[in-house]
Order: sequence, then C-alpha cells, then structure tokens
Amino acid sequence: MQLVVDRTHYAPSSQAARHISMKIRELDLSENPINTEHAELGLPPIEQVVTHPKETLILRVSGWLVGLILLGAITYLSFRLFTENGSLDNVGSMVSDVLQSKIFWAAVLVGLVAQTIDGALGMAYGITCNTFLLLSGIPPATATASVHIAEVFTTGISGIAHLKMRNVDVRLFLRLLLPGITGAVLGAWFVTHIDGNFLKPYISVYLLIMGIYLISKIFHKHKVQNKEPKHVAKLALFGGFSDSVGGGGWGPIVTTTLIGSGHNPRMTIGSVNFTEFFLTFGSAIAFSILIDNNPWPIVAGLVFGGIFSAPLAAKITQKLQAKTLLLIVGVLITFLSLVNLYNSLF
Repeated sequence: MQLVVDRTHYAPSSQAARHISMKIRELDLSENPINTEHAELGLPPIEQVVTHPKETLILRVSGWLVGLILLGAITYLSFRLFTENGSLDNVGSMVSDVLQSKIFWAAVLVGLVAQTIDGALGMAYGITCNTFLLLSGIPPATATASVHIAEVFTTGISGIAHLKMRNVDVRLFLRLLLPGITGAVLGAWFVTHIDGNFLKPYISVYLLIMGIYLISKIFHKHKVQNKEPKHVAKLALFGGFSDSVGGGGWGPIVTTTLIGSGHNPRMTIGSVNFTEFFLTFGSAIAFSILIDNNPWPIVAGLVFGGIFSAPLAAKITQKLQAKTLLLIVGVLITFLSLVNLYNSLF
C-alpha cells in the first residue's frame, strides 16, 4: 500500500500559517520520501533548500578536484605497486608476487567485509579494517596508513555520489574541511612517531570504545530539529585526529554528533562524507611521507576487495534492519578489540 502525501494537510491558516511561513519560506510540496515521513509524523513539508539545494561554484570546483585527485591516486598506486626503484622492469613478476602474497589476499577479504558493512550502515569502514588488520599482526602505523590510503578511493567515489545527489551543504562542508584535514595530519604524525608496540594497546582501547559506542546507538533516538550545529570546527579537529590515530572514527564521531545535535541527517551525511575525502587524502599524503614500512600490497587488497562489496551491502540492507547490523558490527569490533588488547598486553 503506497502512502500519498496529503497536500491539504500542509495548508494551515490564521496564526499557525503565519508562524510556519516565517520559519519555512519555500516549501517542497512534492510527494517525496521525506515529505511522506513528515506527513506520518504530522510535520510540515521540508524546505526546497533541503530537497533541491543549489550547487555552488565551490562545490562544483571541489567535485572536479576530487575526480582529478582520484585519477592521480589510481596512477600513483599502480606505479608504486608494480614498479621497483622507479623502473617499469619486471612488472609481470611484481604482479605475480603481489597476487601470491598472503597479506594481499587477507587485505582483499578485510576490504570486502569492511566496505560491505560501510555500504549497509554508511560508516565503520576504517574501524572495521583497522580492527582486523591489527588482529592479523600488522603494526598500528602501517594498518592505519593502509586504511587511509585505501579510503582515498572509497571516500572519493562516495563523495562524488553525494555531490551529484545534492546532499552536500556548502556551509557545513567549509566548516568541517580545514579543521578535519588539520586533525587528520596531526594524527598521522602522532601515530608514526610513537613505537607501534607501545601504541597498540591504546588503539585497541579506542577501537573497543568505538565498538561499544556503535552498540549504544541502538538505544538512542535522535530528534531532528534542523538547527545550526555548534562547535563544528572543534568536532572536526577531534574527529580527524581520532580517525588517523585509530584508523577510523570520522563518520561515527562527526556524523552521529551532528545528527544528535539536531542537524538534518541527509545533508549531514552527505557533507561529512564529501569532506572525508579531503581529510583522508591529507592523511594519506602524510602517511606516505612519514611511514617506513611498505603498505602498498595491503592498500591494493583493500581497494580490490571493496570493489565487489556493493551487491553484498545491498543484500544485507534488504535482509537485515540497520539496528541488527549495527549490533552485529558493534559486538564484532568489541570482541576483536578485546582480543587485540589481550594479545598486546600478555
């Protein structure tokens, strides 16, 4: 049975009409899913600026920039993966070595699982990847570097998609951008200048907290008020730093905090995802310069595994409710973080 939005419901009169008209200047009266949900809750329709936001010059330029960076990143990854000492000699043997590497195929599996979870939930890619990589014995700096370099590709594609669907709020994007990049680069410097064995227990504790946090989201309901978010710069700085140090957390920290404070979910998710590409790119450059170990086979595996995740994510979304999947992911990350913590301390 299809629910149709009753437009007469949105024709208030007298004082109530004047009160609403001052709050909402241009109403979108079309029968879209947002208005359907609002009708069920007895709320007025959404504003045109939310359902059909204007694409500004800044967003258009940013979108083209993302596309150019992605092309450059693909070329650079191919060069680093299949060449040695800057030479294109023996590419065939290099490809064979990578394909026979256990760490490459382990990263493929991790990338497949993590991107499937992220596709179904819209978050937790970095947390899932880093948890599994630490469990497989990868040093913390190499693990988080691999995750962020791989995320350049996944966040770039996701960001362009949100931009095309007009899910990006240019004001929120600009408020998140520089603090997020700054926090990400500082986090990359921090994690590469601390001994991995010393840092591993702390990262495991961070991931444990994030796992519990994901579980706790099941029991909290956020009331959307579409009000202007506060302390965005501080939140972006903390989110970017935590994301680089722990290998993930930008989405769970920034997105859920903004939505929980009353900001519009659709525009928040789109803006945070679009911004994530730039801070991920910044941290990836920092990791490429600062890290000593070779993360490229792991990066290639994560990217390759993520390519095949979309159908699985769609199936899981159809079969499982978001709460159920959130519980499964939260419990899994919590359990694996406890295993990592035990292995690093004993």
